[in-house]
Amino acid sequence: MKNYSVKRYQESDYQDWNAFIGKAKNATFLFHRDFMDYHKDRFEDYSLIVLDKEKCVAVLPANRVGNPVFSHQGLTYGSLVYDEKIKLASVIEIFKSVLSFLNDNKIEKLQLKLIPSIYHQKPAEELNYALFLAKAQLIRRDSMAVIDLSKKYTLSKLRKRGVQKGISNDLVVKEVEVFEDFWNKILIPNLAKKHQAKPVHSLEEIIKLKALFPKNIRQFNVYENEIIVAGTTVFESENVAHCQYISGIEAKNELGGIDLLFYQLISEVFKNKRFFDFGISNENQGKNLNNGLSYWKESFGASTIVQDFYEVESANFNLLDTFLI
Repeated sequence: MKNYSVKRYQESDYQDWNAFIGKAKNATFLFHRDFMDYHKDRFEDYSLIVLDKEKCVAVLPANRVGNPVFSHQGLTYGSLVYDEKIKLASVIEIFKSVLSFLNDNKIEKLQLKLIPSIYHQKPAEELNYALFLAKAQLIRRDSMAVIDLSKKYTLSKLRKRGVQKGISNDLVVKEVEVFEDFWNKILIPNLAKKHQAKPVHSLEEIIKLKALFPKNIRQFNVYENEIIVAGTTVFESENVAHCQYISGIEAKNELGGIDLLFYQLISEVFKNKRFFDFGISNENQGKNLNNGLSYWKESFGASTIVQDFYEVESANFNLLDTFLI
C-alpha cells in the first residue's frame, strides 16, 4: 500500500487546494477557500491535505475546538474530499493516514458531518465504509427533504391551492441581486422572534459571498405591490439547488407567496437540476422533528435522505491495518 503523508493547510496552499476542489468527485463550492475563509476569524482552521509524494489526493476541510477536530463547523457539510479516480482501498489508507496524523498531534477525536450523497458528482461513499472499519460512532442524524427532479413528483392539493392563491393575489416572484430587503425586513426579525437567533451569515457576509460566487448564491423574493412579503436564499451547486434560508412575513403568509415561490423554483428556475434540497427540519441535534415544516416540504413532493454525523477516536487508525484479504 502507498505511504501517504498529511500536512495542515497553509495560505500558500490556496491555489492547489482550490484546483483540487474543482476536480474532486464529492466537492462543492463550499469547500473553496474563499467560501471557507469568509469567517476564518471565528474558527481555528485545522484543514488537512493528504499527499501521495507531491500529489494531492484528498483534503479535509476542518477546524479545531480544544482537543477535538471537526469537519468544518462553519459549513453545512464537510468530510473527506477525494479525487474521482481514487479507489476504495486507497480511501481507507488515506483515512488511516489522517487519523494517524491527528493521533501523533495529540488530537484524540475527529467529528465528521458527512456530505449528503446528492452532492456527489459520482458515487463517493468510500469514507462511510472506512468509518465502519474504524468503529466510528454515529452521534447525530438529520433528515433532509429532497425532490429528485429527474422523477415525477406531485404537489398536494393544499400546495396547489396555495400556489393558486399567490397567482390570484397578483404576487410576483423575482430574482434579485441584493439581500438587504430580505435580511432586514424578514429574515433577521423572524429568527429573532421565533428562535431568539440570528442568520448564520450576516448581511455583510452574504453580500461578500455573493460577490465571490455570483452563480452559486442566488436570492429570490416575493412581492405584493412591489413590497417584499417572502423570500429564499439558494445555494446552487452542480447537482443541487439548496434552500439556505426560507422566510416570509407572518401576516402575509395567507397570500400564498411562499407556495408560489417554491412552485416556480421547482418547476421553472431549477427544473434542470437533479435535486432540489429544502434542507433539514430538525432541532436539538437531530433528535426532534418540526413536523409542520417537514410536512410542508413533503407536500411539494419531497422525500427524505439523511445526513450523518460521526465521531471517531484517532487511536483507531490501527484498526485499518488489516482490512484487506
